[in-house]
Amino acid sequence: MILSAPVHQLKRNARLLSRSEGIPLHAALNRIAASEGFSAWSLLIAKAAAISPAARLYARLSPGDLVLVGARPRQGKTLLSLELAVEAMRAGHRGVFFTLEYTGSEIIDRLRAIGAEAMLASGLFAFDSSDAISADTIIQTLATAPPGTLAVVDYLQLLDQRRENPDLMTQIRTLRAFAQKRALILVFISQIDRTYDPASKAFPDIGDVRLPNPLDLSLFNHTCFLNGGEVRFQAA
Repeated sequence: MILSAPVHQLKRNARLLSRSEGIPLHAALNRIAASEGFSAWSLLIAKAAAISPAARLYARLSPGDLVLVGARPRQGKTLLSLELAVEAMRAGHRGVFFTLEYTGSEIIDRLRAIGAEAMLASGLFAFDSSDAISADTIIQTLATAPPGTLAVVDYLQLLDQRRENPDLMTQIRTLRAFAQKRALILVFISQIDRTYDPASKAFPDIGDVRLPNPLDLSLFNHTCFLNGGEVRFQAA
């Protein structure tokens, strides 16, 4: 079960309910828990602690969102992004994976690694591993995608590697407008600059995103950074 809002927001809702109806906070917390399908607030908290990072991030997303997932190599950003696609499929939506890095068999192996092999037979998952991925090809592929579809682009910095493609800023602005119009969620895997030092900062942040070409990072609604097996989410 995915919560309708982050735990801190549900707590705030309970405080407001407590004040507006003049009931004890514990009673308000239990009422909020009941609205989320739990018999008590303590059970909701226990469930929230067990929810995977991908499920927690997916619960924060809305159709039209652009999400940036960044990490240094081998920190799990590709698996997390695939898990987001799986969360979308579990909710009955389509998941699409665009990659310039992996072959189809490698993508399937990674889905198996996260226990999502059954999703391959659901008809809800598709991937594109061609070498011509750009905003135009993504839009063409998703032109008839139903609302709620979550597409992953692997990875951000490769979109304008071909000289014939528009610059990165133009492509992201185009994709943002398209996602909002079609009510899709677009997730972009991003490289982190080599100057990032985990010894001095626990997580990379928006200032550590590698940008060989100009890009307004405020175009993204959410960011997610990984390091050392931990995940940090932030709304833009």
